[in-house]
Amino acid sequence: MTGYRGRFAPTPSGPLHFGSLIAALASFLDARRAGGEWLVRIEDIDPPRCPAGAADTILRQLEAFGLHWDGAVRWQHDRGDAYGDALERLTALGLAYPCSCSRKQWRDFPRYPGWCRDGVREPGKPVAWRLRSDLGLRPVTWRDRLFGEQRFDPAELGDVVLKRKDGLWAYQLAVVVDDAEQGISEVVRGFDLLDNTPWQRQLQHALGLPEPRYLHLPLIIGRDGQKLSKQNLAPALPLEDEMVRSILHRALVALDQVPPAELRTAPVDEQLAWASDHWEPRRIRPEAHRRE
Repeated sequence: MTGYRGRFAPTPSGPLHFGSLIAALASFLDARRAGGEWLVRIEDIDPPRCPAGAADTILRQLEAFGLHWDGAVRWQHDRGDAYGDALERLTALGLAYPCSCSRKQWRDFPRYPGWCRDGVREPGKPVAWRLRSDLGLRPVTWRDRLFGEQRFDPAELGDVVLKRKDGLWAYQLAVVVDDAEQGISEVVRGFDLLDNTPWQRQLQHALGLPEPRYLHLPLIIGRDGQKLSKQNLAPALPLEDEMVRSILHRALVALDQVPPAELRTAPVDEQLAWASDHWEPRRIRPEAHRRE
């Protein structure tokens, strides 16, 4: 076993679709090729978006595709104390502040203008907590394993929310705290999250947390030209073995791994054994989007 630790961290807002499979499969193969661990974390910090049974469906889909994880599944819904501790540290560092502004109030601006940075603009109203992106690490640079050198000024992206007005924790803080706590060394995920990385790097730097390596994957675009997503009603992955086999082969093709044609009808374990032995992320064409 190497020091490699990867993860797949879906939001249980609905079942997995082909785009989700691409991220899960690539992160799984990357871990297995390295002789490392592959963890599953259910990012269920937004209960209104997470219908009952969706997480169980996701886990059954992963198992149907042979994507068996190491250790116990981690759930974000019981991690509030850890997120609260991190927010307290950021506040003490002057890097987090309460904000009463609504999206409607700043809708004419390209990003939140920072009106509450020097004090809550409308005292007595519910507040969210935001990151002072102008005071954190700037610029943020890293080398993506597929898309190469990246350079962002987070202040140009705005002060991202860390905790919402309704008291729910936001993605940026939760993902950073959990990746560090689980010892994640490699993050493999979709290109749509590449521009989230600058905020996450700022948080890692401020909290003194390790910085994983990142591999962002091209997004799969449907026939309507939209990214495959639950919001766009992308079809759910099947559980029936015959259908799973062909879809798994199609996913390997979409990842430019050039699987033999005869593997198309092979059992999932056989396909994954071949794919783990031959996994090479450098084969993936560095395009931000590609057709389903």
